[in-house]
Amino acid sequence: MKLAPRLALLLAAAVVTATACAPQTSDDSSSGKDEKSGTLRVWLFQEVNNKPKEKVVDAVLAGFEKAHEDTEVTVEYIPVETRAQRIKAAFNDPASAPDVIEYGNTDTAGYVKDGGLLDVTEEFAAWDEAQDTDATARQSVTVDGKVYGAPYFVGVRALYYRTDVFDELGLKPPKSMDELAATAKRIRAEKPDLYGIAVGGAYTYGAMPFIWANGGELATGKGGSYASAIDSAAAREGIEAYTSLFGDDNCPAAKCAGMGGNDTVTAFASGKAAMAIGGDFSHQAVEAGEVKGAYAVVPLPGVEPGSIAPAFAGGNNIGVLKSTSHRTLAVDLMKRLASKEAQGDLFGAMGFLPTFTDVRQRVAAEEPFVKPFVDTLAAGTKFVPASAAWATIDSSQVLPTMFQEVVSGKKDVGAAAGDAAKKMDDAFGSAG
Repeated sequence: MKLAPRLALLLAAAVVTATACAPQTSDDSSSGKDEKSGTLRVWLFQEVNNKPKEKVVDAVLAGFEKAHEDTEVTVEYIPVETRAQRIKAAFNDPASAPDVIEYGNTDTAGYVKDGGLLDVTEEFAAWDEAQDTDATARQSVTVDGKVYGAPYFVGVRALYYRTDVFDELGLKPPKSMDELAATAKRIRAEKPDLYGIAVGGAYTYGAMPFIWANGGELATGKGGSYASAIDSAAAREGIEAYTSLFGDDNCPAAKCAGMGGNDTVTAFASGKAAMAIGGDFSHQAVEAGEVKGAYAVVPLPGVEPGSIAPAFAGGNNIGVLKSTSHRTLAVDLMKRLASKEAQGDLFGAMGFLPTFTDVRQRVAAEEPFVKPFVDTLAAGTKFVPASAAWATIDSSQVLPTMFQEVVSGKKDVGAAAGDAAKKMDDAFGSAG
C-alpha cells in the first residue's frame, strides 16, 4: 500500500480492492497435508528500493532453513500493482500457489471469504510474542473471532508542517481541527503561492480522521452484518470539516479535488504546501524533497484542543494459504517473518513501524521522527469494516466520489453522504 517505499502504503487499499472483480474461489481448498520437508514458496511485496527488505528477509530464511533440515524457501517479490490478481489466481489454483504471502491488512475479510487464508487462531494464541501485538493490528488479522495471519507492520498518518514557514509567520502547530483550518487559511492568505494544507478529494485515509474525530463512523455492525453510518449527523460534521479545506483560501478545488495521498505528500515535499497529512512511511520521501531540514511532524489534532484525531491503522500482514501442504512449516515461517526481531530489522531497513508495542517503543526511543506516529497509535486508531464488501466500496471510489461531489459544489454534504451510504449498504448486502 507505495510511491516511494513508504508512500505506496497509501495506495494499498485502493490497489488490492481489484480483487472484488475476480472469480469467486471455493472454500474447500485445504490440502489436508502437513509435510515436514521440501520447498516452501513465499510471495512478498516488491518495494521501490527492495534490497534492504531482501536483506532482512534473507536473514530470516537462513535461520528457518537451519532450524528445519531438508527444507528450502524460495521468495518471489511481486509488484503491488498486480498483487490482487496474482493472489486471487493463487486461491483458484492451489497447485501453483505459494505457502506464505504478504497481504494488505484491509484485504483480510475478503481473502477469508474467498477461502484463501488458513485459520491460525490456535498457533497465534500459543505464540509468546503475540501477546505484545497492539489491538488494532490484531484486529486486522481477525475475522469473526478467528485469526488468519500475523501483523507485519503498521502505518499511521500525522501532520507534517514547514517549520520555516511557521517561524516566519509566527505560527505554532495547531492544537485542534479548527486551529488547523484557521492556520491553513492564514498561510494561504499571506503566502498565496502555497497551499496552507494540501488535501485531496481522493485521499480517503487522510479524510477519515476528520470523520472519526467528530464522532462519526464509516459503518456499524460486525461480521457479515454491516450498515453504513457515513450519513449520520456526526459523520456529516466530519465530512464538512474536511471539505471546508478545499477552496481558493487553502487548496483550490480545481487542483485539489482529484489529488490522492501521494499527491498531497508530494506537494508538501516539493515545497508547494505548508502542511500535509502524511504517514510514517512518507518520511523518506519528505527527506528526499525540497523541505529537508525545514519540517517537523505532530499528531493530527482532534476536535478538542490538545486531543489527537483517530488515525487509520494501515499496514500489511503475513498469512498462510489454506492450500499449503506444509502447514507446520509455513506457520513457523510466518511467525519468523513477523517476529519481533524481524520487525525491528524491517524498521531499520525500511522504516515500517512494528506492530509489537514494546518493539515500537524501543525504535521510537532510537529514532525521534517516530514519536508523533507512536503517540498517534497510543491515542487510539481505527480500522475499516471487517467485511469483504470493503473491497467493493474502496475500488468503486465511493468515499472519494462523495468528497469530490461536495468540494465541486455538485451536491451538499447531506445529499452526497446519503448517496454514499446507499452505495455502501448495497455493497454490504451483496457481500452477504
